[in-house]
Amino acid sequence: MSTSEVEINAENHVLTVTFNRPDQRNAMTWAMYEALEQACDRADSDSAIRVMVLRGADGRAFVAGTDISQFTLFSTGQDGVDYERRVSAVLNRLQAVTIPTVASIDGYCVGGGLGIACAVDLRVATTRAKFGVPIARTLGNCVSTAALDLLVRNFGHSRTIALLLTAELMSAEEAHTAGFLVALADDADRATEAITERIVAHAPLSMWASKEGLRRLHRSGRDADVTDIVSRVYGSPDFRNAVEAFVAKRAPNWKCHGDWTTGEDS
Repeated sequence: MSTSEVEINAENHVLTVTFNRPDQRNAMTWAMYEALEQACDRADSDSAIRVMVLRGADGRAFVAGTDISQFTLFSTGQDGVDYERRVSAVLNRLQAVTIPTVASIDGYCVGGGLGIACAVDLRVATTRAKFGVPIARTLGNCVSTAALDLLVRNFGHSRTIALLLTAELMSAEEAHTAGFLVALADDADRATEAITERIVAHAPLSMWASKEGLRRLHRSGRDADVTDIVSRVYGSPDFRNAVEAFVAKRAPNWKCHGDWTTGEDS
């Protein structure tokens, strides 16, 4: 599944996806978007994987949007509609990954790159990182409602409209203050490793339930039905074993790493 533009590596229960076009600041090609979707599929299907990490190669950028050269082939407004639908589908797929997802950000995280970062669960960045959607002064295009929704959920309405209208880039410090980043560090890889080590040790079903419950809450509001989630978790061997471990004052041993949505444990 790895290509020269997207490198995918699995080690110690962590699936690392590296966007690898450093000379183009890791700008996304159509093939790279497809590879990201394939990585999401692997994250959901491989029972050995407990965390997925996204990062950019070379430290100059996480992802600096979509490769602009691809837009030279656009000739109608429908081309733009199809493109935004395609990107929205990728972002939706990334949000739907059942295991925790982390973006390790160094350098520019703009345009489509910011959309990708907004679609993961946790974000770590260096002080060199820059965030924004400068399309009002660059391409003069627009973004889909799916992307707008992600921006508002992460930054709020005021910061989102400011990013879009001023086309200015947000500093890593401001992004951290806004709550967008879970950690700000000199070494993003080291900070990311510290977070993934914590996550790997946690209960997979609990983390899946948190992600899926929040996803349904956003989609349907407080009327969202989570009965199946609660039943799935409380009826699992992991819950029963963890209760016994807690009473016995020993560490739990998590074993439910299968298809969590259908109740098939490995």
